[in-house]
Amino acid sequence: MANTPRLLTKYRKEVIPAMRAKFGYKNVMQVPKIEKVVVNVGYGRKAIAKDTKAIERIEQDLNKITGQKPSVRKAKKSISGFKLREGLEVGFAVTLRGRRMYDFIDRLISIALPRSRDFHGLDNNSFDKRGSLNIGIKEQTIFPEVSYESMKDIFSLQITITTSAKRKEEGAELLSLVGFPIKK
Repeated sequence: MANTPRLLTKYRKEVIPAMRAKFGYKNVMQVPKIEKVVVNVGYGRKAIAKDTKAIERIEQDLNKITGQKPSVRKAKKSISGFKLREGLEVGFAVTLRGRRMYDFIDRLISIALPRSRDFHGLDNNSFDKRGSLNIGIKEQTIFPEVSYESMKDIFSLQITITTSAKRKEEGAELLSLVGFPIKK
């Protein structure tokens, strides 16, 4: 496999032996791994106002950040208090797997998270009971792919890193060994 991502190499050489030692896995295939990364952006009010230029800019920025074209998400049901109708486009989502996933996680850990304001590590409560990590990012400006000059709309992202872990402790240990700054 030519040009293997740096994070995948680290997972194979460092994380798997450490996880086997800590949790006593008998087989390498029992060790949890990162399955996918899902990046969600909701543009809510802009959709209701039909601000197509702002929506296009959000799509372009998300495309730059993830390296993949986002898919449009529609409202599943109507909510009159929010002036939301079923079928109205309300956001974008990108699912990353394989090489793009490892490259995105590497950039997230080494560049984006340290650039965010007042960042002191990820809270342990960010993990669900199956060991997946959910991160809310207030501004897309922490990603270097987005240039400040072209930025007119600041939007927030929700990133979910799904692991094959069975328990919260296994997922937290896996992601901390990979390099995520998790508070103890």
